[in-house]
Amino acid sequence: MIKPDLKILPAKIRLQRMLLVLLLATCSVAQEVPANKYGLKVVNEFSTYQLQIEKDTSKALIDLEKFILGIITDVRYATENNFAKTKFYESEKVFLRLPAAVALKKIEEELSKQNLSLKVFDAYRPYSVTEKMWEFVHDARYAASPATGSRHNRACAVDATLVDLTTKKELEMPTPYDDFTDKAHHDYNDLPENILNNRELLKTVMTKYGFEALDSEWWHYDFSGWKNFELLDIQFEDLAL
Repeated sequence: MIKPDLKILPAKIRLQRMLLVLLLATCSVAQEVPANKYGLKVVNEFSTYQLQIEKDTSKALIDLEKFILGIITDVRYATENNFAKTKFYESEKVFLRLPAAVALKKIEEELSKQNLSLKVFDAYRPYSVTEKMWEFVHDARYAASPATGSRHNRACAVDATLVDLTTKKELEMPTPYDDFTDKAHHDYNDLPENILNNRELLKTVMTKYGFEALDSEWWHYDFSGWKNFELLDIQFEDLAL
């Protein structure tokens, strides 16, 4: 095959080819995610995230408040009402990857038939916030180490409880949210029967649709496909554009 001499091609074609080469080069650079000091590849460029979802739409981060009609949120990390008494987020937003969001929507639809709703405390969490949280809690049972990252950083974890839609009150659970004691563990059973039933109800409906319970936190559930998604450090403000 004879390659055409670029010098004799019309100017318009030469320009198109140069733009194509430039685009491919840009894409290549954007997809190269360097490892951090722990050897983890964390996507922190919005352009890289965009390229990833163009290749695989399941990686899209979905705004749960827009996607799941009526879902209740209480994003404590956007306030000082949390274990660290520190504001970690600038926006009260909750995002999950598309398959996890679809599963959560099915959960909400099933709960609504029982006059119940989820209340979501947290979902996607930027990796940089995980680093900050580790400064307050050096205990892998209750906070993810920056050396491994969190399922929250992959947008495949959700912290939630149940709300009675009639009273608008949370169902009673073993502990308040983010209580870092043995009482928050799923195998802690020295509790009144109604609380055990409430915890089991949440676990039953979550696991039915592909979420897995974290042993040490009754409120934390990981989506079963979390390993297929990258660690992210994209800010909420960028995702909300």
